[in-house]
Amino acid sequence: MSIIKPHKLGVIMGPGTEYLSGKVIKHLRELYMERYQKLSRNLANRYDISSEQVLRFSSFIDDLGQKKIPSGKVPEEFICPNFGIPVKYTRFLNGEVKAEIQEPVRGLKLYIIYDVSNDSPIKVAGLDEPQSFTINDHLMFIMTTVQAARLAGAEGVTLVIPTYPYARQHKKSSREALTAALFAQMCEMVGIERIITLDIHSKEIENAFRTTHVENLHASFQFLVELKKIIKFADPDITIVAPDTGAVARNKFYAQILHRPLAMLYKERDYSVVTTDAKKNNIRSINLLGDVRGKTVIMADDMLASGGTLLTAMKYLREQGAKRVICIISLPFFNGNAIKNFDNANKDGVFDYIIGTNAVYHDDVLLSKPWYIQTDISELFARIISRLHHGRAISPLLDNKRVVQRLVDEEQAKGMQD
Repeated sequence: MSIIKPHKLGVIMGPGTEYLSGKVIKHLRELYMERYQKLSRNLANRYDISSEQVLRFSSFIDDLGQKKIPSGKVPEEFICPNFGIPVKYTRFLNGEVKAEIQEPVRGLKLYIIYDVSNDSPIKVAGLDEPQSFTINDHLMFIMTTVQAARLAGAEGVTLVIPTYPYARQHKKSSREALTAALFAQMCEMVGIERIITLDIHSKEIENAFRTTHVENLHASFQFLVELKKIIKFADPDITIVAPDTGAVARNKFYAQILHRPLAMLYKERDYSVVTTDAKKNNIRSINLLGDVRGKTVIMADDMLASGGTLLTAMKYLREQGAKRVICIISLPFFNGNAIKNFDNANKDGVFDYIIGTNAVYHDDVLLSKPWYIQTDISELFARIISRLHHGRAISPLLDNKRVVQRLVDEEQAKGMQD
């Protein structure tokens, strides 16, 4: 396989995922353009030939691997593939859905990028007007797309799904389904070879897979790049707070990276109460293990749904004397009236900033808020896709502690000099 022109790589955009998918494809093209330019320079120097000769020879090698006999002139410049595979999505009046792949995919390794959390109106065939889809609608679109790809002869299918569906239903206390595991079984049944996701809610979910590989990405580097724009890493008054016991490991990572203390909130819940919005949650009491008085508090969590729990925690931290409260959220859903409630809370001084990723689609209603900062994780997904496609190690991207530590140490050293 050519390392500069991966003919067998194809990317499919799920309905409503055009924004994220488009950015991933853009980064993929930039990666291969940069790789070719670097390779061209190195080969020209190594073999004492011109860049034009390198292009001619690399085109010759690529032509040998083509399915059809090539014709026409030799290209005068490196042309990167588009990667995008068009798919026609249809929703029928009875609620059934269909995916039709519009180009041949036989022999391709396909990466289906899908945002199952997107509940904004989406236009597909069969609808006169854009319509909001539920997570279950999205799941059926995924299954029909994967099977269509398999029946069309795709060599392999990887599902790039930043939001793992039903992730909070990974354990049971009575007669209820393990829906997170059920989705894993569905993926293996239709032939998905690998899943790439972001900050999965529980590592236990990976145990539900037998043959499908799960790559769990983290956006810690991207978060810290945004975080350094609003705080100084050298500030001795930074404290990391885990919002609950399940988030201790995630926040311990940031505490170690920033060389700052770790505190924790302990909450007691009434699980007979179902959280419906940010004002009605099931928290009965909350306690702080640590000290936040006069501190800049940083909290990291994997997802924000209605936001009731997080708002309660941030308000409590303010009452305990926290100077500033900043939260970093991998999957910022902002369900229901969450945006309005957070806007009011920010005006009341409950918190300062929320930093979230663009793994979840949002329009200007959220992105225009002065308290919300979006960080871009599309390049991270593009690099993972490229490395997987060429059989290269992905551990440097999965475990990025050294890169993140270097970023923080450089900023802290600079801050101490200032």
